[in-house]
Amino acid sequence: TVGTFRLFAGNNFAWMGLWTAWISTAIGFYYAVVTGWCLNYFQSAIRGGLGSEVDTVEVWNSFLQSWEQVVFFQLIAVLITMAAIWRGAKAIEKVNVILMVSLFVLLFSALFLAFVMDFEDGTLDGFVYMFSIQPEYLMQPETWINGLSQSAWSCSAGMGMAITYSVYMRKDEDTTLNAATMCLANNSISIIAGLTVMMAVFAVVDDPLSAVGAGSSAITFLVLPEVFAQAPGGSVVQLIMVTVFFLALSFAALTSMISTVELCVRNFVDHGVDRSKAVGFTTVSIFLFGLPSAGLWIRMDSATGVAFPQFLEVQDHIWGYGLMFSGLFIAYSIWKYGWSRYKAWQAENDINDFSIRDYLDNGVSSFRDDFINTGDNDWWIGRWWDYIMYLGFPLMFAVLMISYFVDLLVNVHDPWNPSNPHGISIILLFWGITASLFIGLNRYVLVNRVTSMNGSLWPQNWDLEPRPLYRNVPEGADAPIDMLPGGDDPFVVQAGEALPDTFVDEYGETQSHSMTTVEAELV
Repeated sequence: TVGTFRLFAGNNFAWMGLWTAWISTAIGFYYAVVTGWCLNYFQSAIRGGLGSEVDTVEVWNSFLQSWEQVVFFQLIAVLITMAAIWRGAKAIEKVNVILMVSLFVLLFSALFLAFVMDFEDGTLDGFVYMFSIQPEYLMQPETWINGLSQSAWSCSAGMGMAITYSVYMRKDEDTTLNAATMCLANNSISIIAGLTVMMAVFAVVDDPLSAVGAGSSAITFLVLPEVFAQAPGGSVVQLIMVTVFFLALSFAALTSMISTVELCVRNFVDHGVDRSKAVGFTTVSIFLFGLPSAGLWIRMDSATGVAFPQFLEVQDHIWGYGLMFSGLFIAYSIWKYGWSRYKAWQAENDINDFSIRDYLDNGVSSFRDDFINTGDNDWWIGRWWDYIMYLGFPLMFAVLMISYFVDLLVNVHDPWNPSNPHGISIILLFWGITASLFIGLNRYVLVNRVTSMNGSLWPQNWDLEPRPLYRNVPEGADAPIDMLPGGDDPFVVQAGEALPDTFVDEYGETQSHSMTTVEAELV
């Protein structure tokens, strides 16, 4: 992602790629903990520890308040992820094929059992509730923000996943069909999972609306084990249902973890780091930075007596909504590309005056013409895509973010208190510090590297030289990059190509470059 933004948005905006990669990785910190929860509940289910006689609240509270258990299963989740991505793209593909096929089978099995449970009384209350509309929620900004962030997370929109995995694609890959298939499959699975949960809850729980309103974590780890423990068919069916559900949930969580970790690893590899070192460093970092979410700030709800991970929920609040800005940055790089193509067209045709018609034909549509409608896609994307990208998305972003922050200021008590986990101050504080740090790193780490003159450790003897960016390009993907805003950078090379021996520094002087090229493999 860093290299993509360096190319598409220019050297000054490489930090946007770091933001995008960081948001995904930061989500991975606490998502490894959640994956550990799923693995723990799966092993509890298969051992019969979630039966009808078990108090699910007590099980949840004792587990969440046992820091050693949470960290142990977090470590298991991280190690499984590391093993899956260690060998590179081929290993990731094999693991994901096994996990996703298993997930489909398990999920449809759970759906069938839930349908039987819900229809036992001759009604389908859960099914009806799933597709009922409550108009008052449509007017609440948080509804749309939550929906957009959930869609962004589940489809990996704004997370840089497609940017990262594109390095493994063929030049003639049908990206349009792939994107449509991914969205259709993701939303279909989301609906199936939602139906499974709703039908099971409405079939067993006396007050299903209260159970549904308790939130996703409460439904998953408190309500559903109790629901499955009361399923018709006896103890065997009950054991199968709860085991199948948490196994499917574990598979789904692990596939998300794999893509999250690979994104971070790929960024290191693209900057010349050995893959095995990048995998090791990334997985250790995700484990260590996830420890606070595993055991810090575990609170007890006085009204319900249920423990909840306050620190983890705050992190989810901060970085989950940060995906919105990742999407904005990706859109900006597309806008920047369109403008640079328009200026190049003006120069080629010796035109100085701005024309909106010329800009629409030779600038706005450039990204769509050059990278989407390549001739290898079955579906031709029309100008409507330009309207969405240049008008629809920024308008939606502005309306949603302004509405959301106004809602926080109006309805949250003491919203400017940094210690308030539900306030606006803590969000802006984390975002501001992160963005400021990344902007500062842009010049000294992302685009350049600091070198020491004569081996001196004193800052006044430090110098900057361009940091090479290694493009791991699949065979046949030989499209020129000089059309991009940063594509004329001589230090953006394909893996294995020789770097320039010299460069011109910020003072206009020619300097020798200390780095040599590396032979990076496409793995």
